[in-house]
Amino acid sequence: MTEFKPVQIAPDITAIEACILHVSAHLDRPVTLAALHAAQSGSRSGLTIRDAIEVTQNAGIQAGYGKHSLSGFDSALAPALLLLAEGKAVVFHGRTQDGTLLIFDPELGDNIGEISAEKLHMAYTGYAILFRRDHREDVSDRDVKSGGHWFWSAMAANRWSYIQVALAASLANVLGLSTSIFIMVVYDRVLPNEATESLIALTAGVALALVFDFVLKLLRASFIDRAGQKADMFMGRRVFDQLLNIRMKSRTGSTGAMTSTVREFETLREFFTSATLVAVVDLPFIALFIFVIHLVGGPLALIPALAVPVVLLTGLAIQPVLSRLAEKSFSDGQSKQSVLVETVSGLETIKTTAAARSMRKRWESAIERQSLHGTRSRTVTQFALNLTGFTQQAAQVLIVFYGVFLITDGQASMGALVASVMLTGRALAPLGQLAQTLTRVNQARSAYRNLDALMQAESERPKGKTWISRRSFEGRIAFKDVQFAYPGQAEDTLAGVTFTIEPGEKVAILGPIGSGKSTISRLLLGLYEPRAGSVMLDGVDIRQIDPGDLRRNIGSVLQDIWLFSGTIRENIFSGAVRPRDEDLIHSGRVSGVEDFVARHPHGYDLMLAERGEGLSGGQRQAIAMARALIGRPPILLMDEPTSAMDVKTEAEVIRRLKAATQDTTVVIVTHRTSLLELVDRVIVIEGGRIGADGPKHILTQHVRKAGRHLNVATS
Repeated sequence: MTEFKPVQIAPDITAIEACILHVSAHLDRPVTLAALHAAQSGSRSGLTIRDAIEVTQNAGIQAGYGKHSLSGFDSALAPALLLLAEGKAVVFHGRTQDGTLLIFDPELGDNIGEISAEKLHMAYTGYAILFRRDHREDVSDRDVKSGGHWFWSAMAANRWSYIQVALAASLANVLGLSTSIFIMVVYDRVLPNEATESLIALTAGVALALVFDFVLKLLRASFIDRAGQKADMFMGRRVFDQLLNIRMKSRTGSTGAMTSTVREFETLREFFTSATLVAVVDLPFIALFIFVIHLVGGPLALIPALAVPVVLLTGLAIQPVLSRLAEKSFSDGQSKQSVLVETVSGLETIKTTAAARSMRKRWESAIERQSLHGTRSRTVTQFALNLTGFTQQAAQVLIVFYGVFLITDGQASMGALVASVMLTGRALAPLGQLAQTLTRVNQARSAYRNLDALMQAESERPKGKTWISRRSFEGRIAFKDVQFAYPGQAEDTLAGVTFTIEPGEKVAILGPIGSGKSTISRLLLGLYEPRAGSVMLDGVDIRQIDPGDLRRNIGSVLQDIWLFSGTIRENIFSGAVRPRDEDLIHSGRVSGVEDFVARHPHGYDLMLAERGEGLSGGQRQAIAMARALIGRPPILLMDEPTSAMDVKTEAEVIRRLKAATQDTTVVIVTHRTSLLELVDRVIVIEGGRIGADGPKHILTQHVRKAGRHLNVATS
């Protein structure tokens, strides 16, 4: 390769993505393009540096980003992704004997070429990502495969910041001794000798110490905030990614309960980014202050030494109570959140069915339980706070009482007594927050346990799993003796279903309510896995295919239409990869979206409320159909796609769909006679088994033979 030529990259892949695919294959840790698309988090289309590092670490590759001079690269650093100007990238593979660089350039094909260092230097930005294959062989270890535990690895990544916090706390506590020593010297040395010059010098020294103490506390707070911000970004992404990738069978509890669990991330984050952490850091310095009291006041150190265990034992005694109350409070919070989410989501239904009283009863019951446990928790905490305050005041009074006798006996000075009183207050100050700290510790521990249970749930994208990369499919679908039961159900919804759909074939799946029709569509989309048997796509079990590749090649319209808040354009583009306006117009015309957006001044930029409120059911179905068609997938899967449309609109949509899906494999789950115009074959599901399978004309014969009506008829 002699020079960089402006060759056009494929429209659905960027230079960085191509380089990541090349590096992962080179290191025998292959990554699929769908995994790269799923990892994107930036506002612009394409991978960010953080996305690239995250996706390679998930594949078992160690990655590090930073500035590196081109002259410093040698074979030991290969492969390395070099970032070039104008968003381009290449992969460094080493040097030849004459110093020429070996480079993979995605714009020039799949081969490795050569280029002089001088020419590459003109385009090189100076930044690179270095890669190493993770050679730890325990691939079953979740933490190794994911680049570390979702929580502890974030803490470990910021350990230097927390070390800085500890160092700043140490210096601040040492400097805090200066005021007590200053007062003792003034009482014992300056006043008796009227040493004004010494007083000025001491005051200047203490003032300097106070300034340093002030600066250190600001730095300490800054270190905590910075570490918290980094950990927040890392953990927040990991938690939300797990929520997106969790298997449907692993989703337990209500939507509100799961939302409440994710919200507990804020409790955990706040503990490590608040003054509570400072109080925890200050606790070990209690021993330092007691030791200084011993040096200054001798026997006076005995009093705070006895006071500290009283407070600590009280804190340990209430720990089990606070732990139980924290768990109950979390459970009550989940119940309250569940009722709230259900009420907001189903407000229209609650009004029309007069169900307000029932929901209010559930809401008040949840509030009552949470309030009861909250009151008990506050009572226990307040008892500990009051006991701590009493112990602090009693310790200072006893020091004064005991100190008078020591001064009388000549064992201590007036300055030592005053300094000891001040140091005792400083020593016991962290204990004043112990009760609140213990409460927050229990809340954080409860939040961690519940979040960790969510993070350990089975994911669609197990870390370290290698997928078969299939960017395109012909559209051959096969169910082979599929048996399936939903979680918590004893009976199979599907009991040995077997059929094959050839590429380009148009098939309707019919059957009575609860027969398993919609279950077939969920299994085909990989939302659930069969208990036995297999679902095949182009001869490959879909469990081997990246979920992103699978669903990008199956345009789906499910029975329950869900639209997001945003524009119609954003809803149609939501799952597409770098879509074009011509794709938008094509899918809008076929689905019928253009029939109503053309009359609106905002067109496709019309803003929608949550779930598409304000649109008719037919309009929502049209948008969902356009979303399924946007990528022109080889397979189209629709579950009652026109049930809310009027007869005229439905007829137009069917006519346009028939013309637009000539070469597409179409699977329609329906009860409507009109949709049979789109298909050539019907599969009748009865009781989880296939009752009939063949051309449309067999349907009438099957109904007559069964002696009952299936709510469908031939067109």
